[in-house]
Amino acid sequence: MLMNPATSVLLVIDVQERLAPAIDDGQQVAHNCAWLAGLAARIGVPVVVTEHFPAKLGATLPAVAAAAAGAEFVTKECFSAQADGCLDRTAVDARRQVIVCGTEAHVCVQQTALGLRWAGKQVFVVADACGSRNSADRELAFARMRSHGLEIVSREMVAFEWLQRGGTELFREINREFIR
Repeated sequence: MLMNPATSVLLVIDVQERLAPAIDDGQQVAHNCAWLAGLAARIGVPVVVTEHFPAKLGATLPAVAAAAAGAEFVTKECFSAQADGCLDRTAVDARRQVIVCGTEAHVCVQQTALGLRWAGKQVFVVADACGSRNSADRELAFARMRSHGLEIVSREMVAFEWLQRGGTELFREINREFIR
């Protein structure tokens, strides 16, 4: 199955001020989450951002929050945003495909993604936009999610599937702005 901009939503999980410095290659993960949020906004794909205990872990990183301007922001206490119920009545609830990125891959990302899959959603986890404190935990999470039928993709796979074709004005704009 391909990711379709008309049926998908981008879910950015817990890319927060106090957690981000502990993430292995955290700056790149945050950059890729912001890149995806900006791309989604430009293409017209809704974005939902979660924050886990923001009073303790801080707000979403400013660069990610700025790229996700216009997104729905929700707070959660459960590791799984699906189990927490904070995704009810958001674009995640309304769309069939959920493209997931954020931190930590082996905790909140994995638990949310598995919950969404078990709820009947098509789930795509963006590998280069997910991180954990330990890279081994990140890789184990991808293997486990893959074994449960989740698709592990890259940010460019998301971009090109959302674009669907080259040669259009939108493709040229996205190519200039995001892909190069």
